[in-house]
Amino acid sequence: MWRMAVTLVVGALAVVFDTTVVSVALDDLSRDLDAPLSTVQWVSTGYLLAVFATIPLAGWAQSRFGGRRLWIGALGGFLLGSVLSALAWNAAGLIVFRVVQGLAGGLMMPLMATLLIQATKGRDIGKVMAVITVPTALGPILGPVLGGLILHLADWRWMFFVNIPFCVVGVLLARRDLPDDRPAPGAPRARLDVVGLLLLCPGVAALIYGLSQVEGGTGATGARVLVPVLGGLALVAGFTARSLTRTGGAALVNVRLFRHRALASSATLIFLGGISLYGSMTLLPLYFQQVRGEDALGAGLLLIPQGLGALVARGLSGRYTDRVGPRRVALAAFVFVAAATVPFAFVTAATSEIWLIAALFVRGVGLGAAMIAPMGAAYAGLAHEEIPDASMITRVAQQIGGSVGIAVLTVVLQHAAGAARTPGALADGFGTAFWWSVALTAAAVPLCLLLPGRPEIRSGGRTHRRTP
Repeated sequence: MWRMAVTLVVGALAVVFDTTVVSVALDDLSRDLDAPLSTVQWVSTGYLLAVFATIPLAGWAQSRFGGRRLWIGALGGFLLGSVLSALAWNAAGLIVFRVVQGLAGGLMMPLMATLLIQATKGRDIGKVMAVITVPTALGPILGPVLGGLILHLADWRWMFFVNIPFCVVGVLLARRDLPDDRPAPGAPRARLDVVGLLLLCPGVAALIYGLSQVEGGTGATGARVLVPVLGGLALVAGFTARSLTRTGGAALVNVRLFRHRALASSATLIFLGGISLYGSMTLLPLYFQQVRGEDALGAGLLLIPQGLGALVARGLSGRYTDRVGPRRVALAAFVFVAAATVPFAFVTAATSEIWLIAALFVRGVGLGAAMIAPMGAAYAGLAHEEIPDASMITRVAQQIGGSVGIAVLTVVLQHAAGAARTPGALADGFGTAFWWSVALTAAAVPLCLLLPGRPEIRSGGRTHRRTP
């Protein structure tokens, strides 16, 4: 199982880093490809929307082709998109090739969790989550640092060439370590819920696109935000209503799983964790750049302590999730994140970097545990065939939470900072935005009490509680 975990993480690192590494290169891409920034932004936006277009397909595709073949095929598609992106000759070509990357990456992220959880058969889920969430945590933290280093040392095309070793090694390891789980010859083929596909995939993509327009500077009540957001919500609501009437795995995603309290509470906490992780990751680099005068690489390097804290927390939080249950771990983790964000609400242009680095490390410890405990709890009590749907639900919840966090905190910062241009006035605006981040994180604390307590383990067909 651990060989399988390492195999999947190697391939997933390319996908997760590629999600954030390009964000620091938009100016270079605009200049080198001779395209306006409004066009080049679709290099990131198109990739993100393509990811969400295929996430709901992961469960059906796994049952249709088998997890091993699907993983290798998706990783090969991501490799193809990376090579084509590195060879792109204009902005339009780069956008199209990034979409190819996104379509493949959207299948891989929920599939990674599904394959590992199914392999564990309910055992040591906390330790498995500690491995699964490594790429998700490192992407937004180390991605900008990697992008800044590549731009400092080489051409922007190397941001895509760097994916090739991850993809090639990932395919070779997958052929060796993943079990051949293709459907047996003559077995009934899984039917694709075409109507659900046409409702859910465009709905989620429209919702994410609308929220991304807030980050781009459009007012929260502007037509470019409200039209796609309201349209996306309507499509998702239509999918939900339709799926509730379908049984026997006929729906693209089994929304009836929300009847499980563990999954419902976990998805809510993962949503709020996405707000805390991605929302603050928008504020922190901007603070270091606009208030303290750092460049993109300097801001990225100052965020490394948060990544180190997340790595330190993974082994401990996974072990304690298995030992004392996800409820206590999640409760402590969200309290840590909220408390470690409070110092940033008092930041000024002259705040000591030592104090900020210490706060970032503590915050990273809390974030690492805050994602592991709810992720592991989401699968409690689910049958083997329900795990793919739970993986898709938690993945979508995290990413939508991240988009909401970015949108909300961007609007708060814009209103709080106003037309301020001096570092002191900007620092006050950032302080207000960080208070909002604290409040959104604190809202998750009481919800942690809904998570399962002591973990249950299966032995000999019987279920009993684990004794710490």
